[in-house]
Amino acid sequence: MTTTLDRPAPIKPNAIPKVGLVSLGCPKALVDSERIVTRLRAEGYQISPDYAGADLVLVNTCGFLDSARDESLDAIGEAIEANGKVIVTGCLGAEPDVIEKAHPKVLAVTGPHQYEQVMEAVHTHLTPPHNPHEDLVPESGLRLTPRHYAYLKISEGCNNRCSFCIIPKLRGDLASRPIHHVLTEAEQLVRAGVKELLVISQDTSAYGLDVKYAPQTWKGDAYETRFLDLARGLSSLGVWTRLHYVYPYPHVDKVIPLMAEGSITPYLDIPFQHASANVLKAMKRPAKQDRVLERIQQWRRDVPDLAIRSTFIVGFPGETEEDFEILLDFIREAKIDRAGCFKYENVAHADSRDLPGHLPEDVKEERWHRFMAAQAEVSAARAAAQVGTVQDVIIDGPDEQAGTYLARSKADAPEIDGVVYLTSETPVKAGDIVSAEIVNADAYDLFGRVL
Repeated sequence: MTTTLDRPAPIKPNAIPKVGLVSLGCPKALVDSERIVTRLRAEGYQISPDYAGADLVLVNTCGFLDSARDESLDAIGEAIEANGKVIVTGCLGAEPDVIEKAHPKVLAVTGPHQYEQVMEAVHTHLTPPHNPHEDLVPESGLRLTPRHYAYLKISEGCNNRCSFCIIPKLRGDLASRPIHHVLTEAEQLVRAGVKELLVISQDTSAYGLDVKYAPQTWKGDAYETRFLDLARGLSSLGVWTRLHYVYPYPHVDKVIPLMAEGSITPYLDIPFQHASANVLKAMKRPAKQDRVLERIQQWRRDVPDLAIRSTFIVGFPGETEEDFEILLDFIREAKIDRAGCFKYENVAHADSRDLPGHLPEDVKEERWHRFMAAQAEVSAARAAAQVGTVQDVIIDGPDEQAGTYLARSKADAPEIDGVVYLTSETPVKAGDIVSAEIVNADAYDLFGRVL
């Protein structure tokens, strides 16, 4: 739904309209922002880097956690104060009454991935002077990430009904993009200079379930709209490909050989959330945990350099000390390379609000610190094992000192994982993939030199 308030005064004739953008939340929201920016530029709008230069501001919000909702409302308020003309979209936009109650001056409110409604709202308040000969947009679209990596969204929504999550209420059920569209977009990105593709969705391993794995043709070959065929198609592009938000369904095992042969980056982002059967049942997690540890150990035998990142929630309603110890044992035995940990939040509209056994904040805080200490030990041991190895790393850019650079290994996704601090006797640039000897490590980052 889109709600629109009074139209503001039109801009001066012949002025080139400029739109500012504030993008909050996860990479999936960032992709939404990139699509909006691409549409804006294609229609002749310019993108303003600051509030002062913008004729209006778009705020792409997050509403997953209460803390994210508060951050979004604060960002809307800041934009209104600094600019005065604000359109709101994104997950929190699914609750226009909340936004309009807090900020009645917003021009319009649209929900998540409602690109047409966003553009309609922009058109209402800021008409573009479109010139198709001057306003050219690259085939791959406009992106908000550096040139050498890009997020590739394969679906919207989610069929799971985890008790702590409101994403299906905000973004709807799973809606998979046709596989030939996804692969074509990926190929365009690679042609535009992307060296690393980050596959994202709410449940990547469920890709195609909603369309019954419909077959399509891409570059003369048959591909079913499913996780394995997606990985197979992306592996043909010759770039790093990371798989994010993969639930540990048994069919994930079939992608491991692609990692073993080097055609898919040996990296899995699996949101386990917990390891205790009692807590997982209360969470209504979709994937069974039985044999997960055994399967991870087999994956590591097949792909020794496999990196696994995950997210976990501590302090979930009803979580006992025994449940928490099961979680700590799991991250140690599974040797989770990277982990994010969240203290349970009693999110508005989440089913978990009605569960018994909500824990005091001091218990959540204490368990969070214990989790982070245990994970730091695991991460430090995994990092120390890299010292003395030679690895391919991707350059993200220069560090503060001359001759030093920020890079990432195949175990490090941008923004969320570790960094490789490099020295190099010869200049390198962002997007270069170079061989580096790892000479030192701390709990999360590596230090090396370009060979």
